[in-house]
Amino acid sequence: MEIKINRPVLFKSISRVQTILEKRSNMPILSTVLVTAKDQKINVSATDLELGYSQDLPAEVIEEGSITIQGRKFFEILKESRSDVVHLKEKENNWLFITDGVARFNLACLPAEDYPTFVEPEGVQSVSMDADTLDEMINKTIYAVTLEEAGFKLSGVFTEKVALEGNFVLRMVATDGHRLSLIDKTVPGIEDLDLGHGVMIPKKGMAELGKFCAEGGSVQLGFEKNNCVAKKEDAVLVIRLIDTKFPDYQAVIPREKGITIMLDRISLLEAMRKMVILSNENYRAVKISLENNIIELMSTNPDLGNAQENMEVEYAGERLEIGFNARYFIEALQAMESEQVELGFIDSSKPCLLRGEADRGFLGLIMPMRI
Repeated sequence: MEIKINRPVLFKSISRVQTILEKRSNMPILSTVLVTAKDQKINVSATDLELGYSQDLPAEVIEEGSITIQGRKFFEILKESRSDVVHLKEKENNWLFITDGVARFNLACLPAEDYPTFVEPEGVQSVSMDADTLDEMINKTIYAVTLEEAGFKLSGVFTEKVALEGNFVLRMVATDGHRLSLIDKTVPGIEDLDLGHGVMIPKKGMAELGKFCAEGGSVQLGFEKNNCVAKKEDAVLVIRLIDTKFPDYQAVIPREKGITIMLDRISLLEAMRKMVILSNENYRAVKISLENNIIELMSTNPDLGNAQENMEVEYAGERLEIGFNARYFIEALQAMESEQVELGFIDSSKPCLLRGEADRGFLGLIMPMRI
């Protein structure tokens, strides 16, 4: 194989796959990228066996062929270069010569035939989604995915098709058992997409899908058997779905009408950030008290002291005291866009619901904790 290619274009593609590459795998081949040159273009592929990414790039192909290149080192070489063009030439015994006209590198590579085969599922039924809409859905759910290794059933974002008021919407839900995030979006053609009883997209796959959306435009999103397939221009992302049953999340969403207060989102976010200054693993709670048109936030750490902040609200009911993990509020509020947020309470044993006018279709839920 021998090619000449625009360095910024190649660098962008190699940068894109860095989070897919396995860095501590017992299979060294998974830390490499497969570069295949054919028909005046190259294909860059990366996989960790759960995620697969493939992209075609224009290039001057002098000699066709394939080679695997250590992904991280290739990225660093391209990053440090200032040239517009790089020249790659395969040598004997799986060695690769790389030059940008100034620096020269010889890299030991692995045989291309040992690389796991990237197979794009065929006949995938898909819908065209606005990339910004998909990105919003990911940002407003991914933060609630569990980080606990034992929480396999909660280790992804549950995605399903739901009928609301006679129309189908695409819904994404995530929970770690202590909080829940849900968002509905209208997607043209979603009624024709077969999602069965819903699918689970793993957190790493959702993060890669978010990067896929970063440059705007539209994304073709489809599902086939145990795979989620996303296409954008000359790039394809294949995500293996999690084979598990998501819990009945509807059961934890209160249906009764309770107390509703409105607050400035940024002011509440800043106040919650102050509350976590004194927190640690043992003392994470913020006590929220409502009384006489005042909401009081207080966090206490017996080893360090306490923090308190009051804000004015419209509330004239009986005093309500309820405890929450302040970090859950912070992450939900960071994902929201509304200037004013609606906080819904029922009593000290029920969750708090977060909504916002500019965050259409979004619902954040945070379970209470002992104080």
